[in-house]
Amino acid sequence: MTGDERMHPIHRISPEEKNMTEEDTTSRALGHEPRCRPRHEPRRDLAAVLGDLRAVDGAVYAAVAATPTPTLDAGLRRLSAAADKSKISFGIAALMAVGGGRARRAAFLGVGAVAAASASANLLGKRLVRRARPDREAARVSADRHVPMPTSASFPSGHTASAVAFATAVGVVVPPAAIPLGALACAVGYSRVHTGVHYPGDVAAGAVLGVASAAAVLALDALPFTTRMRLLKRLGSAVSSLT
Repeated sequence: MTGDERMHPIHRISPEEKNMTEEDTTSRALGHEPRCRPRHEPRRDLAAVLGDLRAVDGAVYAAVAATPTPTLDAGLRRLSAAADKSKISFGIAALMAVGGGRARRAAFLGVGAVAAASASANLLGKRLVRRARPDREAARVSADRHVPMPTSASFPSGHTASAVAFATAVGVVVPPAAIPLGALACAVGYSRVHTGVHYPGDVAAGAVLGVASAAAVLALDALPFTTRMRLLKRLGSAVSSLT
């Protein structure tokens, strides 16, 4: 060790000091302790983001409820009721099946997509999330819009999931049908918010689930017959264990 090193010992930088900002270093030089900085907590951050999204979801629901639309109320109420148990989709599928050929195949796949979406929404989504239905009375949704309030959980929207699944599957096989069926699915989804039985977030989640269900059915249809039957058998066993 040289004379200069004995007079001025080398300062070893600690791991704590490596993480200090210039402001913290200056504070310590002046004899002040660095300010405590909150630790990054992913769970708390995620909870905060989800809280903000729920607030936006509720605000959009309230805005729809508070907007007078007397010329639309009756039509959207009838559309929402007609979409119960996918009656609209099944009716369209029946008409397409009569035509034979590609239309019949599209109808078959559309019905399969509806079944997949309905099972996913009711057996998985609603059981896992268990979101309460909106308080339609507190939001003052007009009585002219009312349809029966379902007793199942609110998230995701099963009506939307089934309508979007049918539109997606049929639209892939018969492209000219994609736009009208897609518009119909969007109208069904909005009608569930308009009538006060779902939050917009429920409808958005239902739409995503519908697209995923249709994609799964189309992918399954592309597999060899024996592989498809084996997968369907396993899927049936899994669904039976949930019920």
